[in-house]
Amino acid sequence: MRRTGCAALVWGMGILAGCSGTKAPAVEAKKEAGPSYFKVDTATAVDMSGDPACVEAHGGKAYDESVVVNPDGTLANVFIYIKTGLEGKKFEISATPVTIDQRGCWFHPRVMGIQTGQMLQVTNSDPVTHNIHPLAEINREWNHSQGQGDAPLGRKFLKPEVMIRVKCNIHSWMHPFIGVLDHPYFAVTGADGTFEIRNIPPGDYVIEAWQETLGTREQKVTVGPSGTIETSFSFKGE
Repeated sequence: MRRTGCAALVWGMGILAGCSGTKAPAVEAKKEAGPSYFKVDTATAVDMSGDPACVEAHGGKAYDESVVVNPDGTLANVFIYIKTGLEGKKFEISATPVTIDQRGCWFHPRVMGIQTGQMLQVTNSDPVTHNIHPLAEINREWNHSQGQGDAPLGRKFLKPEVMIRVKCNIHSWMHPFIGVLDHPYFAVTGADGTFEIRNIPPGDYVIEAWQETLGTREQKVTVGPSGTIETSFSFKGE
């Protein structure tokens, strides 16, 4: 198994790859990682009783996912991005849309990144009506409902904003987050807590890790013209 970095509750490491004209190779893990599990507390159960279709989608049991911790202490859904160091540089906007889906009465993904001007495609895979309402403060706030079988909705954010909280006005427990940046150097830790940011131009940077409940952490790094850098972020719960 290949691992390329992680954000953690008490420890973590990640990979930042310098720009060398080709993609830097991923690094091998020092040990084989075990399976990833959600750590949930029954006290954080989400009440979906107001919508039987949502209850059925989760077999009657749904849990708050604001902090998803693996057995080894790593965290999923941490937004990692270059906060400073790219000033004065303009980057091509990706032509590939970023999709957020309303499925199982959750937004998927829960945490995501997108470039300014890049298309956000919103879909509804559920047999119920949902609503997406980004509570933007720098960008324009908007609000749109989607019923079963409705066509995908396309929207763009024009200004950097980290992070935009999103809600569904119909189902109060649905609230993902979107990080909008004017560059492509960001990542979200996966189910195993790992992340990787590739092809960063040489320079000195501040890297920030954001977690919706545990706050933010910053680190200063220097990236050379090639090779990889390991970095780590530590979060402590209440």
